[in-house]
Amino acid sequence: MPHIKPKATPIFQTSVFTFDDLNELELYFEQPGQRYMYSRYANPNSDELANEVNQLEGGVGAIVTSSGMSAILAAILAVCKAGDHVLCAEEIYGGSSSLLTQELSRIGISVTYVPSAETYSFDALVQPTTKLFLAETMSNPLLLVFDIKRLAEETKKHNIKLVIDNTFATPILTKPLSLGADIVIHSVTKYLSGHSDVTAGVVICKSEEDLQRVQKVMLTYGLNLSPFESWLAARGLKTLRLRMKQHCSNAQTIAEFLQQHPKVEQVWYPGLEAHAQHALAEDQGCGMFGGMLSFRIKDNAEAVNRFMQGLEEIPFAPSLAGVSTSISYPLGTSHRALTAEQQQKIGITIGVIRLSVGIEEPEELLTDLERGLSKI
Repeated sequence: MPHIKPKATPIFQTSVFTFDDLNELELYFEQPGQRYMYSRYANPNSDELANEVNQLEGGVGAIVTSSGMSAILAAILAVCKAGDHVLCAEEIYGGSSSLLTQELSRIGISVTYVPSAETYSFDALVQPTTKLFLAETMSNPLLLVFDIKRLAEETKKHNIKLVIDNTFATPILTKPLSLGADIVIHSVTKYLSGHSDVTAGVVICKSEEDLQRVQKVMLTYGLNLSPFESWLAARGLKTLRLRMKQHCSNAQTIAEFLQQHPKVEQVWYPGLEAHAQHALAEDQGCGMFGGMLSFRIKDNAEAVNRFMQGLEEIPFAPSLAGVSTSISYPLGTSHRALTAEQQQKIGITIGVIRLSVGIEEPEELLTDLERGLSKI
């Protein structure tokens, strides 16, 4: 049989790997990382994805997981145990909030949400058992941009691990580990994979100790990613840099269009000079501002329905970051589990619509948005 050197990585679609004898089995344990035994522990495809993401983020290593939510879970459980306390930014993905408030509280991990005004002055909220601060590079859905370097300085004063969800920004815009974060997480489902056909997550660590703990949690809880989805995500990752440039360019064009539209009451996009953290976003994002934006029309459910029904090309899909543009409705999807008081406090009202801007020709998107807005 001729020597085979494939240009593309093969799919190692197997649950288990074989050994010749007991000697080879012992080498597996004596030389970690040199051999494979069971795909829940490790697989060449998941290792390829982890290594590629780690290179982009600049960590000591990465662990891929079955979803973005399992990545958040692995990161928290790697640091916290029963009796520990977590600080979490008030503006956070609804799934992260539900995990902390509804599930981790059941096993003895408590949470305090840090108001936006106290993001960099949370001393009074720190407890002796506080172990971790969770925040996003850009918040979902209202695009509040966090100063990661400044936040890292504050968490280090209290010996608290800083965990940053970098899903919206991606390492093409921002590398939180280089700014002082300890752990970075992504929903690989979104930009890293990029084609709306994978559900996956990843945790990248600055220290070997944290990495080993995350790996242990992934392995023991069975949070591993399948070989095929690892392969798909690694394939999608190859075009990340190109895709992000177009996502960002299109989002800027659309944000400027919506900002001047008479039927749009507010636009949240860091690329607009009116955005409160525009200068920070420009510096921290290397001159790019991401592919996500939100806007508000009148706070009337029927108006939202008419807008959605008026769109012919842009679908209503409660996820984000695919190559095709889509809209979502935070009040009814990602932040549905929040109380009405919490929703109002962070500004998620009836008329707020989140737009995940794809890589199509921008003129097509503007035409469809105008079509939808004309129905209001």
